[in-house]
Amino acid sequence: MISNNCDPGPIPQFLSTILSQRIDSSNNNNHNNNNNNIIKNNSNNSSPIPNFSLNNLQQNQSLPLNSLYLPPPTLPNVEEDLVPPENFSLVSKGVYRSGFPKKRNFEFMKTLRLKTVLTLVLEDYPEANLEWCQSQDIQFMQFGIPGNKEPFDNIPEDVICSALVAIMDKRNHPILIHCNKGKHRTGCLIGCIRRIQSWTLTSIFDEYRRFSSPKSRAVDQQFIDLFDLIQVWNQIIEKGGGLNNLPNWEMLNIPKRINHNYLIIKKKEEENEK
Repeated sequence: MISNNCDPGPIPQFLSTILSQRIDSSNNNNHNNNNNNIIKNNSNNSSPIPNFSLNNLQQNQSLPLNSLYLPPPTLPNVEEDLVPPENFSLVSKGVYRSGFPKKRNFEFMKTLRLKTVLTLVLEDYPEANLEWCQSQDIQFMQFGIPGNKEPFDNIPEDVICSALVAIMDKRNHPILIHCNKGKHRTGCLIGCIRRIQSWTLTSIFDEYRRFSSPKSRAVDQQFIDLFDLIQVWNQIIEKGGGLNNLPNWEMLNIPKRINHNYLIIKKKEEENEK
């Protein structure tokens, strides 16, 4: 029976020695021939023989092997990173919201090109923040509101009204609105802006809870629902920028009687000027 195994087995020791000697002899001859050819070629060429010294090899090893090699990227400088304040977001064109800005947020805030910073905190504003606002030619507005921790404190409607009048004047834009965390006090003010923009209460409360989570307050949502917007429109006409300086927002619904009263006031002003 013929075996299917074609393995010839190990090479005998004497045969292995003979083969290795012949291979070494052949390599030496080839090496000598190559050296002779190099010498002959160099005798006809005036260029010097390359120096394959150990120093040159070490220098060549430091060069990139690939012409398309790119060095690894440098680590980012944390001090130059643009870090937004906590809870930062765009509200509408020209209006932003956030938590209390810190020094590390200043570089990011420069990119907003703010005209106004409006704070809702009661405490004295940090000197570093005031100096930064002055250095950037940013006007500072403070409408202090206590944190509405039910059932002890109530949000003052007159303060919210004054803040809304300032926000509804596009000459103050771009404007950044903030409190400590950018959650409850800022959320109440933004909720009133959404009502001016004719948002549904469902959408308003959904936005409020998204920013105030996990401590949403029912009293804040009640304030947004019951806040009287007519007083805001009256203040815009009497003390604010008027209807001509309202922001260019979609769904901005001006009550008919407010628009009618404004036209009457403007007509009287024109008659007095004559």
